[in-house]
Amino acid sequence: MGLGRLQKELGFKAWRTVHQVHGQAMVFCTAKNSCAQTEADALATAESGLALVVRTADCQPVLLTHASGRFIAALHVGWRANRANTPGIWIDTFCRTFGVEPADLLAVRGPSLSPRKSEFIRFDREWGIGFRLYYNPEQKNVNLWQLTRDQLLQAGLDQENIYGLDLCTHSLPELFFSHRRGRDQGRQAGLIWIR
Repeated sequence: MGLGRLQKELGFKAWRTVHQVHGQAMVFCTAKNSCAQTEADALATAESGLALVVRTADCQPVLLTHASGRFIAALHVGWRANRANTPGIWIDTFCRTFGVEPADLLAVRGPSLSPRKSEFIRFDREWGIGFRLYYNPEQKNVNLWQLTRDQLLQAGLDQENIYGLDLCTHSLPELFFSHRRGRDQGRQAGLIWIR
């Protein structure tokens, strides 16, 4: 289903997306600026009717809202973002920009690569000792779901305000695209907007 059809069915006025590059940039979108050519992996807005879209195939889409419903963000959290604690950087940027507290945010992590399927055979070189807690050396897997949750907690979100849809993109081919399962597939769209 395309974004145009989603727009018609769900009723948002417009959408914004970015050129995702597995970096740390966050862009603040409005109805007047076009973010499509901007290199970033996080979008935020305070404008109603403007849907923020991140595309994923195994990475984690994390959707944020302030408890008031006045400020939102969409984050594309790949493993490199986790390694650099980019979710924490984005939370800090979001809160400073909108003048809000992390404890007043709610977060939902969408379908992504499950801990069982997130294999890293060069863990020491790609991650390092600081991430041993999340690594299963027997299966050579990293629990990215727990790592993201812990990074959101460290950024100041309350535990009861963090939700996860524990659906594995790799293990459910009838529902999701997966880069690790087949590199030339499509992408899921994670989107959030203010009504």
